[in-house]
Amino acid sequence: MSEYGYIRVSSRDQNEDRQLLALRALGLREENIFLDKQSGKDFERPQYKRLIRRLRRDDVIYVKSIDRLGRNYGEIQEQWRMLTREKGADIVVLDMPLLDTRRGKDLMGTFLSDIVLQVLSFVAENERSNIRQRQAEGIAAARVRGVRFGRPPAPLPENFDEVRQEWREKKVTLREAANLCGMPEGTFYAKARRVEESLEYCDPTKV
Repeated sequence: MSEYGYIRVSSRDQNEDRQLLALRALGLREENIFLDKQSGKDFERPQYKRLIRRLRRDDVIYVKSIDRLGRNYGEIQEQWRMLTREKGADIVVLDMPLLDTRRGKDLMGTFLSDIVLQVLSFVAENERSNIRQRQAEGIAAARVRGVRFGRPPAPLPENFDEVRQEWREKKVTLREAANLCGMPEGTFYAKARRVEESLEYCDPTKV
């Protein structure tokens, strides 16, 4: 029997220390701890695949929380069944002692474990949905307040106003004006319109 730990963080910027410390406290060998830093959109995770290939019957996998196995209810259930039934391995979820397949392998123990698994995987998926909804609501509220997202627009070239005026006076074509400013025609036209609308708005004779 071998013991393994699996860690997944949802992006390359997220810190894995909390999970790593919990697994090291179990006395696991460093080479038996597998870490993936990916989005979790699917199970194309190299370290997870390495762990699956190494697993043998009666080996034990430790994870900090149930959502390390998948991003939603269906995936968690699928991976749990694959690991415990197809591979014959045991799973220990450190944040939920009831989810320890080494205990209660009789019919009642399996039944209780399955119930707890279903409840927790549903809660994990529901919490992610709530987080996404709160993020969307926060972005919408910020936009109402005038907060702009994304990269700030590039500054206009120094010759933009001069070229724009020549274009309006038909001294140069739209294509020539865009080339002189080093931008696509559509971009030049849109920026010119925006500048002119701003100038018109600020013109006191227009009030």
